[in-house]
Amino acid sequence: MKKVKSYLCVLVGVMLVSAGISLCFVPNKIVTGGVSGISTILYHSLQIPAGVSYYAINLALLLIGAKVLGKSFVIKTVICAGGVSLFTELFSYLPPLTDNIFLATVFGAVLYGFGIGLTLVNSASTGGTDIAGRLIQHFFSHLPIGKLLMIVDGLVLFASFLCFRTVDLVLFGVFGLFISSTSIDWLIKKMNISKLAFIITETGDDMAKRLVSSSPRGVTLVDVTGAYTNDEKQMLVCALKENEIPDFERKVLEIDAGAFVIYAESQQIVGNGFRVYH
Repeated sequence: MKKVKSYLCVLVGVMLVSAGISLCFVPNKIVTGGVSGISTILYHSLQIPAGVSYYAINLALLLIGAKVLGKSFVIKTVICAGGVSLFTELFSYLPPLTDNIFLATVFGAVLYGFGIGLTLVNSASTGGTDIAGRLIQHFFSHLPIGKLLMIVDGLVLFASFLCFRTVDLVLFGVFGLFISSTSIDWLIKKMNISKLAFIITETGDDMAKRLVSSSPRGVTLVDVTGAYTNDEKQMLVCALKENEIPDFERKVLEIDAGAFVIYAESQQIVGNGFRVYH
């Protein structure tokens, strides 16, 4: 079930990326850098379908760096890039989302950013700058990847100026690049957020055994003393995903209806069962 959900998320991510490219960026000549930007330039300068050039460029990058990137990453990227290529072509038969360049930049960048974010958090990649980043990191490990990728995107934006001869389009491209990057960071940060549960109870041992046996999460048990009553109690500490809280709370209250439960939000948890995305 978890794998099916992951695959569905990747599929939705691929479709969002394709919608951003085909329904917003390409019709309005918006270039935000990366492979999608190159595809937009090639479409308007050489009439090469954006989906075809997107896949061809990614495939070329993957062939160049196959040994560096690893078999698993290459296979996943070929499939995802193929999906983006397919849906980009399919969506090209639909009318543009808008012909207002500002709205196209904003909504296209949000769609693109959320799509990339969904694929990343599910250990997949649509290619593009992700491939370039990994290759650059391998061959120039002493150089900051962020700055190098910024240079790559800058060159693509400069190419868009040479192609379209419009400063406004370059500025919208920079604006779109900022929005898509912010969207990716926001989504990853949002999906990284977990909860810490603190349960004060007199049945800590029994509760810990029940929770450990019926949940994928571990529990830490700590002896505590109430400052007001001076009673000896136990505190359970458990890290949870947000969607696990209702079932967790139900089990806790079944064992001890008088348990005192505190939830705290955690920005990031590193450890077994919790993956970290930067």
